[in-house]
Amino acid sequence: MAAERDPEALAAARPLLTDLYQATMALGYWRAGRAREDAQFELFFRRCPFGGAFALAAGLRDCVRFLRAFRLRDADVQFLASVLPSDTDPAFFEHLRALDCSAVTVRALPEGSLAFPGVPLLQVSGPLLLLQLLETPLLCLLSYASLVATNAARLRLIAGPEKRLLELGLRRAQGPDGGLTASTYSYLGGFDSSSNVLAGQLRGVPVAGTLAHSFVTSFSGSEVPPDPTLAPAAGEGPRVDLAASVKVWLERVCAHLGLGAQEPHPGERAAFVAYALAFPRAFQGLLDSYSVQRSGLPNFLAVALALGELGYRAVGVRLDSGDLLQQARETRRVFRTIAAQFQIPWLESVPIAVSNNIDEEALARLAQEGSEVDVIGIGTSVVTCPQQPSLGCVYKLVSVGGQPRMKLTEDPEKQTLPGSKAAFRLLGSDGSMLLDVLQLVEEPPPQAGQELRVWPLGAQEPCTVMPAHVEPLLRLWVQQGQLCEPLPSLAESRAFAQLSLSRLSPAHRQLQSPAPYQVALSEKLRALVDSLSAGGPQ
Repeated sequence: MAAERDPEALAAARPLLTDLYQATMALGYWRAGRAREDAQFELFFRRCPFGGAFALAAGLRDCVRFLRAFRLRDADVQFLASVLPSDTDPAFFEHLRALDCSAVTVRALPEGSLAFPGVPLLQVSGPLLLLQLLETPLLCLLSYASLVATNAARLRLIAGPEKRLLELGLRRAQGPDGGLTASTYSYLGGFDSSSNVLAGQLRGVPVAGTLAHSFVTSFSGSEVPPDPTLAPAAGEGPRVDLAASVKVWLERVCAHLGLGAQEPHPGERAAFVAYALAFPRAFQGLLDSYSVQRSGLPNFLAVALALGELGYRAVGVRLDSGDLLQQARETRRVFRTIAAQFQIPWLESVPIAVSNNIDEEALARLAQEGSEVDVIGIGTSVVTCPQQPSLGCVYKLVSVGGQPRMKLTEDPEKQTLPGSKAAFRLLGSDGSMLLDVLQLVEEPPPQAGQELRVWPLGAQEPCTVMPAHVEPLLRLWVQQGQLCEPLPSLAESRAFAQLSLSRLSPAHRQLQSPAPYQVALSEKLRALVDSLSAGGPQ
């Protein structure tokens, strides 16, 4: 299968981004004459992350990119030859050189879908040996993406729809690949933008940022800009010495705030002037390099008001330390006071951004009613997923040669569901989600308005449900190596994720002690599970 001309295809994952035992099993299949047997694997998780009741499916686009570019290079095969037994038949390595994914078929949940335990995120069909080699990279591509998207969705639910969320965790991420993945899928999960420029270039994530304390503290106040003048925003009229105008405004602001004009730090003010000269239409201030109330705020106001005289409007301030909620309220109070004093209405609504190790608990406080915070920057808590660092996805064989396969194991939770399956979501007349049902692919799909007897996972008794609507969950994306339909854009998947979350009932959406969402088996699938569990033929 020819790879797409896609700069990210090889970056998504390389064929040898895998575990050694995949290669040793591949040799075992080949030696047993089973390399080309038709098989199917399913990728799913067993428990919802973070103690919640849902997950968001993500990473499909990366998986498809990887599959369409999959090809072992000579250097890859040579390395495998160096770690496998020296007497391995050279014909095996020729088989590896010829491998591509032209015989692979993929069904999956669309990105941004709600996902629940046991329901496949991804089904992969094709030659047994090849599918075994795909296990680790597919797990790697889907698991972390879905975890981050789910984590971001939780943070969005806490923040509510109005607060803007900025992901700025690249410097805290688990390496460059983790950083790019986190920036991409935190956006899918509901964040508005990212500080990660590469995510903007490669993935189309909106990028945003402010400035750092290093920029502010690098100025002493003695610096003289090469050109301190600025033309009016409308483009007409003489240029104005911005630094001189700022000094005039500083005296007026300090007099109103009861401060001496010498109290605000001159280096901070020089930094703000320099930034304003570079970005007159996007000026923003970082207020806490020295003292928010006695330096950062009056210096910002002096520059913002000087810009305002020229027709420009400051776009925001950021607070990065201390009691963020209280400081935001005090900053807004000062904005309103100065706006009223100097008759500048737009100053009242200058956005206030906050950052500084914000987790779910801190976010809930910042998002409460009456908070004056508009933008919340979150880094470590979104990219590292500290509450649960792994989704725990697994990739399990469910059929070979059209025959079901089941892992029994000593731990009932780790038993697998056999056979090629379809998945459906059953909805009530009001569109509410009733449950997801898994059934064998040969079974007729559930019908709206007809009673259906199903077995909820973990239940000892069946139940009956009558859906008003039925939605198939797994879509065909790749068939025999060919893309069946264009993959949605990242922005489209983000919108779909928010729509999906809106359909969750409050009981399932709540983040602490939620009601579990039911996943059930059809009677025929349950009967197959019971038969194989009792020692029936596989």
